Amino acid sequence: MLYHLFDYLNQYFEIPGAGLFQYISFRSGFAALLSLLISAVYGKKVILYLQKKQVGETVRELGLEGQSQKAGTPTMGGIIIILATVIPVLLLSKLDNIYIILLLITTFWMGCIGFIDDYIKVFKKDKDGLKGKFKMVGQLGLGLIVGSVLYFHPGVTVREANIHNNVVSNEKNTAVKKDIKSTKTTIPFFKNNELDYAELITWIDKDLASYAWLVFIPLVIFIIMAVSNGANLTDGIDGLAAGSSAIIVLTLGIFAWISGNVIFSQYLQVMYIPNSGEMTVFIAAFTGALIGFLWYNSYPAQIFMGDT
Repeated sequence: MLYHLFDYLNQYFEIPGAGLFQYISFRSGFAALLSLLISAVYGKKVILYLQKKQVGETVRELGLEGQSQKAGTPTMGGIIIILATVIPVLLLSKLDNIYIILLLITTFWMGCIGFIDDYIKVFKKDKDGLKGKFKMVGQLGLGLIVGSVLYFHPGVTVREANIHNNVVSNEKNTAVKKDIKSTKTTIPFFKNNELDYAELITWIDKDLASYAWLVFIPLVIFIIMAVSNGANLTDGIDGLAAGSSAIIVLTLGIFAWISGNVIFSQYLQVMYIPNSGEMTVFIAAFTGALIGFLWYNSYPAQIFMGDT
């Protein structure tokens, strides 16, 4: 919202400083600070509210010393992270960016599944929460949406250089760069590090290239389900889920920023993905929200993330 506002002000009124919002680095830093403040300042109020409503954690038996003392600690702290992430993103990102749209859909979708799970555990007094098959269906549905959009949406492209030989022998070859649909990905830290998912099916028959979505979409579904359940299993120990998530997300944010920058991506031999740099704003907000949440989630934890 603020991005579009300041873009308008800069374009028609040339207000000094309005152009700063054109820079991803500025908006990312702003988003990180804003999300940190939201989660740190309003986190305490959420904790007090959850304590008042007696929204307590049912601790899994892990055989850890002092584990039983964690019983009754407020849960559903993921609400803090979601709010502290979404508010800065809505304010500071390009809301017409396909990657931001997908990230927001994913956040709300998975947040709703987690909230229902926590609600059943806490208020319905069912320690098993939402049945596993319903969770899997929800994750599968999200994976289908995300995978289909990434594969079929015309705005999701990569930039590749096509080498053309000149007719005159004493001239150098020319490289024409254009944005194309692709199923390629980059494997970091390796030279010539591009993997084309389509090759997992075209080795059978070259004519199967148009059916690469049969490999790509299931792979996206697998990644979403694996990450979601992995993060869910990590929670329950002070600071573990939020701390490890912050490190992972920050690393992914660096790759997103590099991949969305035409200069650095070329220098570091990372695939350039147009418009993907905008994800840095979301990731910065998410990281700030996690760090702010850690203030209350680190030992001794005042709140747990829960499934939300």
